[in-house]
Amino acid sequence: MITRAHTVTFEGIDPRMIEVECALAPGIPAFSIVGLPDKAVSEAKDRIRSAFSSMAIALPAKRITINLTPADIPKEGSHFDLALALALLGAMGIIPNDAIDAAIAMGELSLDGRINSVTGCLPAALLAAEQNKSLFCPAPSGAEAAWVGDATVIAAPNLLALIEHINGNAPIDPAKAGCLAPPVNTKDMRDVKGQERAKRALEIAAAGRHHILMIGTPGSGKSMLAARLPGILPPLSPVEALETSMVHSVAGLLDEGGINTTRPFREPHHTASVAAIAGGGRHAKPGEMSLAHNGVLFLDELPEFPSNVLETLRQPVENGEVMIARANAHVKYPCRFMLVAAANPCKCGYLPDPERACSRAPNCGQDYMARVSGPLLDRFDIRIEVPAVSFTDLDAPADGDSSNIIAARVRRARDIQTQRYQEFENIHTNADTFGDLIDQTCQMETTAKSLLTSAAEKFKLSARAYHRVIRVARTIADLDNADIINSAHIAEALSYRVLAVN
Repeated sequence: MITRAHTVTFEGIDPRMIEVECALAPGIPAFSIVGLPDKAVSEAKDRIRSAFSSMAIALPAKRITINLTPADIPKEGSHFDLALALALLGAMGIIPNDAIDAAIAMGELSLDGRINSVTGCLPAALLAAEQNKSLFCPAPSGAEAAWVGDATVIAAPNLLALIEHINGNAPIDPAKAGCLAPPVNTKDMRDVKGQERAKRALEIAAAGRHHILMIGTPGSGKSMLAARLPGILPPLSPVEALETSMVHSVAGLLDEGGINTTRPFREPHHTASVAAIAGGGRHAKPGEMSLAHNGVLFLDELPEFPSNVLETLRQPVENGEVMIARANAHVKYPCRFMLVAAANPCKCGYLPDPERACSRAPNCGQDYMARVSGPLLDRFDIRIEVPAVSFTDLDAPADGDSSNIIAARVRRARDIQTQRYQEFENIHTNADTFGDLIDQTCQMETTAKSLLTSAAEKFKLSARAYHRVIRVARTIADLDNADIINSAHIAEALSYRVLAVN
């Protein structure tokens, strides 16, 4: 008789059902696992043997063959352990076959039978709900998987407890979703003295999810401004929270409480590799772009990043997804993020100050910024100069709006956009619009249209830059609660486009 259990493998964040078949046959005792298992899966037989021994269960003196179907898909990871063990227990008659056939199981076994946490339980629970199955998973992963709601999640601390549950001797209560921790924002925009124009630009960027580049001398407050950006962003919607948490689940970054509503803020160092930024490696794991999905990707010292790393950003910032192509894997990850970058104007950083600039000025500035390609610079909706703050401003008491006040304005603008684009799939903010949708949703006064056309001709704007100015102007109008884009909105949007680095 052949018994069957079920588990999953992952193609990006998408789970794929794997059927685990176990057969016992007469012959010289042996234990083999077939179906393209990797080293971690092949070693499962030793963990299973020890876990069974800890429960005083002896393996049968027969040939044990476990097949992972489909057999032509590589199986990677230790999360196969639990399904392998359940299939074998079913073949030995210790647990009923129909109980394990009605569930998806994933978890790593310790030698003493404990079930250790694994990555990917949240997307596995989604698949279980689609297949009308329950999910068996480790106890630490139960709060994460239970957020799906439509699948019964049994989070067992060890294999013996799961056996007792399946046999009805000691049922385990279904796991409950963890509590959402309220976002803690200790960094307030009021901490930044001066830089009112930069604060305004960040507010516009946050309201419309526009990519922004800040250029300024060392110590002018670029990193300080970026660090306070999460405090003015609206919380994740339920759909966004689930999308983001699925990526973090596959990457193993979720806490035991499961998903949260705080937008991710990722700030990789400029020595990061292409695989670290875009994703990849041996198991094609998500990179910083995908981990920043629905949040912020902050690149400090932008020109210091290797050019091949920067060029990987060009397509994802347009499409909102990244394809990792390898010889044995083609994996797609979502990466709809807000790109925030900071840069010094030159290598020494003091190009605007003749008294402090190096002897190579202004050529040093041109050479330094040339490390960032024109096509990538063109993808920044907002580009601003962040000048040095005067000592008078530093000594003055903190003023200006707090992050909470700015966040309220940003939230109102986002609500307007949500209402505007509710009929369009995958369109949530002004930055997502394209083509005819821009014409439909960005009506302009005649004078505003004329101003934009003349400015585009004068400053030789590309077609992409032209449309990005319109998107930014639409966001400014939303902040003003205006239905029609006027000349003031276009003028402000242009000021963020043509007065900085071209």
